[in-house]
Amino acid sequence: MAATAAWAIFLVLLVLLTGRWWPWYVVQNIPPLTLVAVPLLLLLLVPLARPARRRLSAALVVLLLAGAHLAGFGPGWGTAAANPAGTPVKVFAWSTRYWQMADDKDAFYAFLRRQDSDVYLLQEYLYWKGSKPVRIDDSARLRAEFPGYRMSVEGELITLSRLPIVKAYHQHVSPKGNNWYWKGRKFQRTDIRVGGRTLSFYNVHLPVPFHLGNPLKGSTYRFHRNHGLWWTGELRKLRADLAGNSHPAVVTGDFNSSWMGLSPLGAGTSLHNPTGSWLPARSWPLSGFALPRLWRLDWLFTDDDLAVSRYRFGSGGADFSDHMAQEIRVVVPDRARSAGSGR
Repeated sequence: MAATAAWAIFLVLLVLLTGRWWPWYVVQNIPPLTLVAVPLLLLLLVPLARPARRRLSAALVVLLLAGAHLAGFGPGWGTAAANPAGTPVKVFAWSTRYWQMADDKDAFYAFLRRQDSDVYLLQEYLYWKGSKPVRIDDSARLRAEFPGYRMSVEGELITLSRLPIVKAYHQHVSPKGNNWYWKGRKFQRTDIRVGGRTLSFYNVHLPVPFHLGNPLKGSTYRFHRNHGLWWTGELRKLRADLAGNSHPAVVTGDFNSSWMGLSPLGAGTSLHNPTGSWLPARSWPLSGFALPRLWRLDWLFTDDDLAVSRYRFGSGGADFSDHMAQEIRVVVPDRARSAGSGR
């Protein structure tokens, strides 16, 4: 009974504190499936609480259903738009794990070409040596591999588009040292012409908000605090940019959080889940870690004016990254659904 009460309190705190209070980031690092496993385990132990078995069972069933909802069971079933009218855009979003730093470069580019997407939103366009990010410039190879594509780079984020780029937004950062990485934005906005309309594509890579180091060391505390506040600050900037944007938006990438369902972006955007499955989506780790794939770190939000006709996680990039790639097909109506929507 005490464990059930404690679990109920935990779920309330999860909803209230996730994405809002930096010390909570270590706690929210648990796999979402934990929210189903714990109440199931407690249900098995209900016979030990004989005087209150019925009431305890009812409470645990409610907690199980709440946990299943928070963990992401169900929403992906049948959410694809059925034959929507408009201009389709094929989008490929992927965290590349430091570009092709330790990979077969030819195989890496062959994998990207096979996606044959209209828009590529790629993260970790950099190398990493020791504790330092290393800026790279692979533009010559990219132009050779993707003739006819436009390219925009913002820090460690790169967008490739074979559709016309209307405007690429860049933040001015002091060129000193590695400011381009530590002080640059963790999302990249590129306005792209699709049919007769302009869409804003947001390529996102929020920082890791926690650090599982020695809790007795001050450096662990400082890292955890600084990165937690960094994550929250970048998400706040992303929300503000969306709120001031009059164009329909596609927002996707590596958010480094399994709980974006509890951290909505607002500004008329909706969260999407891979279609065709009632199970929670899981995108990390695909490879490189001795951990089961239990976390979803990669997410998709779109403006309500847009339709998503197909959305899935692809597993073909295991040789190059620890993240599954997002394969997205967005359909852009020729005109906004509502003239008063502001987008």
